[in-house]
Amino acid sequence: MDSDLADAVDGLKAVFQRRKIECAFGKTDKALIEDLRKQLRIPSRFRSFLASADPLKVETVTPVERVRLLPSAELVKAQSAVVSPSEGGKAPADWKPAWVVIAESSLLGDPYFLDTSKPDPEGDCPVYTAMSGQERWVPTLAASSFAQFLRILSTAMEIAAGFGDAIMDDEDEDSFREALGPKVKVIDAAALRAGHWT
Repeated sequence: MDSDLADAVDGLKAVFQRRKIECAFGKTDKALIEDLRKQLRIPSRFRSFLASADPLKVETVTPVERVRLLPSAELVKAQSAVVSPSEGGKAPADWKPAWVVIAESSLLGDPYFLDTSKPDPEGDCPVYTAMSGQERWVPTLAASSFAQFLRILSTAMEIAAGFGDAIMDDEDEDSFREALGPKVKVIDAAALRAGHWT
């Protein structure tokens, strides 16, 4: 894992520890990573993440969202779930082969996915999200790279610690988003402009 990604992963682990929320990371077998590379064309930086920090049980908790990072063992199944949902619902036909689901909203069921058609020089890709249950997939940028996605998740968890565990009302959610906005701008201005986090 390169230092930029390692720092992002360490930051995420640290905020789980500070908030005393259980999480578990593991290491993915090289043969499985190679299978995922062939099947899903996952980029090199995400492969190194799985090799060193496979998110076996990792779900961020904030007043407005819960993002569950998918472990390597669930990635193939997650791709087929967005293309052909099990609840008998009809999936939008415009899901792109270059989109690889890597996380999901536990609250809303929306996927978070890498766009592997847009790799950067570090072998990373932007992360998007889209509302499930719609007629079309309309992607919204969540982060300009996977490493930045992890940083935004860590920052959101950090800010959420100040809100306690009480049930949130709309005002609390607005306050949380207002606190998160400036921090996301520092991490990834393009993600802030896209509006998903605020």
